[in-house]
Amino acid sequence: MDITDILDPDAVISPLRVQSKKRLFQEIAQAAAARLSLDENTVLTTLLERESLGPTGVGRGVAIPHGRVDGIDQVIGLFFKLETPIPFDAVDRKPVDLVFVLLAPIDSGAEHLKALARVSRLLRDDQTCAKMRSTPDAQAIFAIMTADEASQAA
Repeated sequence: MDITDILDPDAVISPLRVQSKKRLFQEIAQAAAARLSLDENTVLTTLLERESLGPTGVGRGVAIPHGRVDGIDQVIGLFFKLETPIPFDAVDRKPVDLVFVLLAPIDSGAEHLKALARVSRLLRDDQTCAKMRSTPDAQAIFAIMTADEASQAA
């Protein structure tokens, strides 16, 4: 699975100015609802319910909120680069500034897990994260995230 299978260039939002995790999740729900024609409250509730099971902040300033929602037929990603890091209850207690959201169909199984694994591998790379943090430009961030895929296709 490639990042381009789950993320479109117009689903990269940078920079996003929020001051709290709650506000971030509201912004995520608004963006997902507008982009995917979903109910905003359904997306917000889904993400908050998942977050209540354990924080999706994976460390080193990265979070991967995710959940299953009705109304989509494939895993969809959205990426947010925050203007300033926010507290997120991450496993390492560090604030978060890179947020990759995954929304999956209700009945997805392996596809959802493959997407989580792919995004995790991408965001575990310190050089990739440093490059994304060095630019506020959404198109440049998308290019950084998909650079390996472009070189493999050539």
